[in-house]
Amino acid sequence: MARHVIKLGSSIVAHDDGSLRDDVLGRLADEVARRHAAGDDVVIVSSGAIAHGLKIMRPEGAASRPTAIEDLQAASAVGQGKLYRVYDELLRDRGVTSAQVLLTFFDMSARGHYLNARNTLRRLLDWRVVPVINENDTTATDEISFGDNDFLAAQVAILVEADQLALLTTPDGVFTADPRNDPDARMVEEVTDYSVLDDLEIGHETSSLGTGGMRSKVVAAEMATAAGIDTVICSGRREGALRNVLDGEREGTRFPARQTGYTSFKLWLKYAKPSQGTVLVDAGAARALREGGTSLLPVGITAVDGSFDVGDAVEIAHGGGLIGKGISNYTADELRKIVGLKSAQVREVFPRATEEAVHRDYFVLA
Repeated sequence: MARHVIKLGSSIVAHDDGSLRDDVLGRLADEVARRHAAGDDVVIVSSGAIAHGLKIMRPEGAASRPTAIEDLQAASAVGQGKLYRVYDELLRDRGVTSAQVLLTFFDMSARGHYLNARNTLRRLLDWRVVPVINENDTTATDEISFGDNDFLAAQVAILVEADQLALLTTPDGVFTADPRNDPDARMVEEVTDYSVLDDLEIGHETSSLGTGGMRSKVVAAEMATAAGIDTVICSGRREGALRNVLDGEREGTRFPARQTGYTSFKLWLKYAKPSQGTVLVDAGAARALREGGTSLLPVGITAVDGSFDVGDAVEIAHGGGLIGKGISNYTADELRKIVGLKSAQVREVFPRATEEAVHRDYFVLA
């Protein structure tokens, strides 16, 4: 038995005018039902609520995606329920029970909400229900939104401990350049060294009603593979492509799972919890964090940027380079009072304070 997370962007779910791609959604339902009958677990992460809502409100055709957050939230409120109803009916017709799940960035970044979401999704899978997930656009803001749900899909894959993440997009995979503009562009079949992607023309271009782009999908693939999840970026429109992916056949661009050794908590810290400030450290502390797996003590701190509270995530940097991210045991103002102090001196300032500014168990390398 395998566990698959399938993500569809707006351009896969809907045409440029916001009308749904009935043929694509029908084929998706066929494949989900087929794998479900074989005993696999399947989770769908779908964009398209805003695009579909705009189509409903503008029957003549939505030329472009609005920029005002209240317009996006209102369009999502119109489209979300109707989009899910389509999924529900398609799956029910094939003997599969589904459930609608709406998540926000806060649900991923707040540890308690993150664990609650994980427990709910895992229980639905235990019940042999297919979750259909989207960002809750009606409450999200432009500061806390997922990039066309690519980030959300990677986080969901990590939450449910998926075996595979399939990111469905318009091209057949990742290309060395934009194949629409460069006839010599070739598809990259497999990525094991992410540094090679730096030289490729992987952009942020999206459909008129989407917000993602290939760059966000590559980042999502990097996140998921760090959790030991095989990831594929492939065509969501070409018939047979998804079937090949779910059956383990070669298709699109594959990102094999990596063995990073990160715990579930450190994966959450690295990829889901946003940083609220930066702690700059000296060369000795930087070396100890990178090589020794030690905690960060105030004596190694040289400066503190930003405003953060106890329990917030902070980036730790040295010489212009990012070392990692950790959970702060102090507020920003408190840390500024003990920058460079040895442990005995710290206790004089804060008698009951913990010795570590960031404990090694709550730190992850960049």
